[in-house]
Amino acid sequence: MITVFGSINMDLVASVTRIAAPGETVLAEGYRSFFGGKGANQAVAAARASSGAVPVAFVGVVGHDDYGALAAANLRAQDVEPRLKWSDEWATGLAFIMVDAEGENAITVVSGANCVLSDEQLPDADLADAKIVVLQMETPFEASLSIAKRAHALGVKVMWNIAPMQASFSVARIVALLTNTDYLIANEHEARQVATLLDLPAADVADIAVSLSTHHGLICVVTLGANGALACSPDGTLTVMRPPTVAVVDTTGAGDTFCGGLAAMLAEGHDLQSGLYRALVGASLSCTAAGAQTSMPNRAAIDRLAPATGTG
Repeated sequence: MITVFGSINMDLVASVTRIAAPGETVLAEGYRSFFGGKGANQAVAAARASSGAVPVAFVGVVGHDDYGALAAANLRAQDVEPRLKWSDEWATGLAFIMVDAEGENAITVVSGANCVLSDEQLPDADLADAKIVVLQMETPFEASLSIAKRAHALGVKVMWNIAPMQASFSVARIVALLTNTDYLIANEHEARQVATLLDLPAADVADIAVSLSTHHGLICVVTLGANGALACSPDGTLTVMRPPTVAVVDTTGAGDTFCGGLAAMLAEGHDLQSGLYRALVGASLSCTAAGAQTSMPNRAAIDRLAPATGTG
């Protein structure tokens, strides 16, 4: 089983001619709603990539409101087991997104019920059933860190996507995170932020990955956008993987598709090289359609570009 512990939102997206300036009102003809939150996105991506081969559960908090009910129903529809706490005090998380005619956006995220996600929602008996637990940075850090520590004690692998990386993050917190992580997932910017915190040379992301992997005994994966991804093992072995070429329509959710896909492949038994490539295929395919969860490919689509080899 893959257990994702994290955020769940409803995204409300309006297309505008231009982003409003401070104090200005700009009219939009309508809006669209999408299911979001990095945690929920990654759970859906894992379920799509495995297509039932590995069960996926999501642990989060929603409000006792219409958005919470819709988000829970969506998880079930995506073959993700919702393990939700329903809050009477906090509303379901929302993201308000304005997109202008040039594709630029302005986003306000209201964390809402995500602020009260607690490690108590994932007892040891449930945590022990997982092969991999997946964490991100949109929910209380101390709760996620507690899950990571308990997972390690139970022999469960920890995948931590350090997004969004907070500028105020302390050295003590990043060291605690790295100490309790088996797979660290970061984009180039986030990898450099970690390097700056730890006073590591930040000129080359490959060197950053090698340093983090060898010093902290983890696998560091850095996503490189259109250039693919690189991964370094604790022994210093570096793997660089290029993605397939696709016609890009929308990159929204590509990072979450990658994380969920990699978790699914590793839980199934793929080796790092095979899992990395198949996760890249999934992320690339997600860029060929609009939206985050709406664009995530299923197992059949991934298999067409990346035959299921490399399991062990």
